[in-house]
Amino acid sequence: MYTSLGKYQPYNTFIHKMDARVKLVTMIILMVSVFMTYSQNSFMNLTIYAVLFLAFIVISMLAKVSFLSIFRSLAAIWVMIIFVLILNVFFTKPSLPEGVDPAPYIAFSIGALNIYWLSIVNLLYVIARLVLIIMITNIFTSSTKPMEMTNALEWLLWPLGLIRIPIHKFAMAISLALRFIPTLQEETDRIMKAQASRGVDYKQGKFKEKVKALVALIIPLFMSAFTTSGQLADAMEARGYDPNAKRTRYKTNHWGLRDFMGCLFAAAWVAGIVLLCVYQPDIYAFFNVPLPLVK
Repeated sequence: MYTSLGKYQPYNTFIHKMDARVKLVTMIILMVSVFMTYSQNSFMNLTIYAVLFLAFIVISMLAKVSFLSIFRSLAAIWVMIIFVLILNVFFTKPSLPEGVDPAPYIAFSIGALNIYWLSIVNLLYVIARLVLIIMITNIFTSSTKPMEMTNALEWLLWPLGLIRIPIHKFAMAISLALRFIPTLQEETDRIMKAQASRGVDYKQGKFKEKVKALVALIIPLFMSAFTTSGQLADAMEARGYDPNAKRTRYKTNHWGLRDFMGCLFAAAWVAGIVLLCVYQPDIYAFFNVPLPLVK
């Protein structure tokens, strides 16, 4: 299992030097844009998702985020993708009026099982959104230090402090959780190799044997996680960390030209989203391109 989520990559890029608050707000805007509906035509929406994918690739290149790490991260959720595929194939059907011939809505058939275009489109929606969300989070976590991330989250949640909500604790907990993702990944790989050297087989054998092998992985992993969290708590306490104390900043953020350009990019992105959602463009209908019937 591999994931680059939460692993900071120390590069000297334009995006790395940006203020973490600008990157956090931009990340939220990009995530919202992934779940928007830009057209009544499902294929037009998928085309816009493809454009977003290309735009995120450009941003990844600017931040020097490995493109292969995105697909390696997707390998960790392949079970979810297969589960969604099964749900779409067996339970998703177009709601057609009585008497309408369903043949034009069928993509292909496997024996007596009909696979509809709607199922394929819904599956592509799920995969496209997962890929885009993973790309966004990879860019943010790879180009932002954990402490900068904590400060940005605390700044974003500051209105909750007006009603006595401990926003610093929430921000610190989220930051530590993201930071522990690569640590737990490395620990999982280490335990799997150690158990494999003792004869535990995670890939072959009956279902009961695989469950036992999984237990042999989960229990040491939980024990290691509890041990690491205890060591972290002791280290923070030894350094005088008090979550209830008033926080100060060792390093102050200075607004620069790159942050202003990041805000302009976020504003232009929002304007583009609003225009697409309002006008609902459809280049396929404009050029009279024949498309399969979805619903």
